[in-house]
Amino acid sequence: MHGALDLDALYQASYRRLVVQMYAICGDLVEAEDAVQEAFVTAIRKRRQLEAVANHEAWLRTVAVNRLRSGWRHAAVVRRLQPRVPGSQAAVEVGPDHVALVRALAGLDAAGREVVVLHHLADLGTAEIAAELGIPEGTVKSRLSRARARLAALLDEREEWERA
Repeated sequence: MHGALDLDALYQASYRRLVVQMYAICGDLVEAEDAVQEAFVTAIRKRRQLEAVANHEAWLRTVAVNRLRSGWRHAAVVRRLQPRVPGSQAAVEVGPDHVALVRALAGLDAAGREVVVLHHLADLGTAEIAAELGIPEGTVKSRLSRARARLAALLDEREEWERA
């Protein structure tokens, strides 16, 4: 590719091939897709560096493989240190109600989801949330109100869908 690098064309030409290669390396399709996506995000951030290399796909492949290796190193550290974490090591049980709640929370905007979780799951008051997030308490209250209304609607939709 001479001249300006066309990232869209590069993506179209190499995304699938890179995912297949990363999948063959790691054996996990989601992890492979994440690695390739992160390689393209890095390409956007480091466009000049990418433009300077002769083989753009090889550069992306190197970034994706490095991402996989980094993940493996992190997982090894977690496995090694996990026994030292205080408290019970029992797996958390996740029932259908919890899954439904998490799915409904995903339907909220990030700001709303954050205040709902801090208020209802972390048991923080609105003043504590405001201090933690560095925003006015009134903003916390309005976000909480809007998020609760949206959450109620999302959970009602779920119940209607299950009855159908």
